[in-house]
Amino acid sequence: MKIKVRPGDTIWYYSQLFSIPTHLLIDSNLHVNSQNLQVGANVNIPGFVLKPYTIGAGDTLWKLAKSRTLLADALFLVNPGIDAENLQVDQLIQLPERVVDSVVNGNRKYDYEDLMKDIHELQTIYPFLQTRSVGKSVLGKELVELRLGRGAKRVHWNGSFHANEWITTNVIMTFLNDYLLALTNMAPIRGFYVEPLYLKAILSIVPMVNPDGVDLVHNGPPEQEPYKQEVVKINNGSLDFKDWKANIRGVDLNNQFPANWEIEKKRKEPKSPAPRDYPGNAPFTEPEVIAIEKLTRSSNFSCVLAFHTQGEVIYWGYEGLEPPEAETLVKEFSRVSGYEAVRFVDSHAGFKDWFIQEWRRPGFTFELGKGVNPLPLSQFEEIYQETLGAFLASLYM
Repeated sequence: MKIKVRPGDTIWYYSQLFSIPTHLLIDSNLHVNSQNLQVGANVNIPGFVLKPYTIGAGDTLWKLAKSRTLLADALFLVNPGIDAENLQVDQLIQLPERVVDSVVNGNRKYDYEDLMKDIHELQTIYPFLQTRSVGKSVLGKELVELRLGRGAKRVHWNGSFHANEWITTNVIMTFLNDYLLALTNMAPIRGFYVEPLYLKAILSIVPMVNPDGVDLVHNGPPEQEPYKQEVVKINNGSLDFKDWKANIRGVDLNNQFPANWEIEKKRKEPKSPAPRDYPGNAPFTEPEVIAIEKLTRSSNFSCVLAFHTQGEVIYWGYEGLEPPEAETLVKEFSRVSGYEAVRFVDSHAGFKDWFIQEWRRPGFTFELGKGVNPLPLSQFEEIYQETLGAFLASLYM
């Protein structure tokens, strides 16, 4: 919700008027000097939207404000120049409405278009949520990083490295929406107030690393050539892409990192583009992986969590290079999720492996749910509840 600054208004006053933490207001208005607001400047109020309202018989601004647990001045602020003593029946005004419901519906098929619509709406309601493009997919889709928080700890999550593991994006975006709601409504998640997490940690999210692949699984071949024909050829002529894990060029993005990549290249059965497991001709050949590499190198992440499916396990070690605190973290992740913590697995060239190898910091691969990919949406709610505690733990520990 946007308002215009009046003489005497301050960020602190808006915080009191709308019951929104001051730091969320400051972070929603990086374009203004929060210490010295200029009259007439546009200011964002996070967690609110403006709704048109038609005055009825007996309505007053004071009654309308009270019914919304607001002070009357909130209504004066969004209706500049209104004559409160002479409201007319059928007069149209604006009412500030606190957002208490989710934008994201994760329990559905969720492709790149759905993701971008939700990101746009979330940023409109919660402008302290920063977004930026960190690169593009093969087909030119923006790889969006979402970032929020103001602490010293830097935590990164990502999902949908693998196309048919798209439910990981749904889970991440659902938690993000719940986190935003809890912050602006000063409400708990599982009895835990999350405002201290915002002040402790900066959270970075790339919710869909492989948008071309996700769209292929959901919507079939793209219109762009040569990929329209190539993906069908790679898929042995089938138009059923439910088993597709790779990007649109048939390269497995989580086999693209230089952490003993040569071992994976030698032993992987596909020696050319395939629906899954082909590591490419060299590390870092695919634009999606290059984007994640550049983001990671420039961000000084304290720890990273990569979400995959399936198996209900958390992989947390790599070649003995993981730091001691990784074990403490994974024990908590395991406790709150019920997932098994597995230190070593005979696998290389993944994002988690590379992160641990390069930075000697905690990195985790979560394998959500159980069954055959793509996991059915009937598992969504169970997976979300299993993962919720780990999301919180990654920020507070």
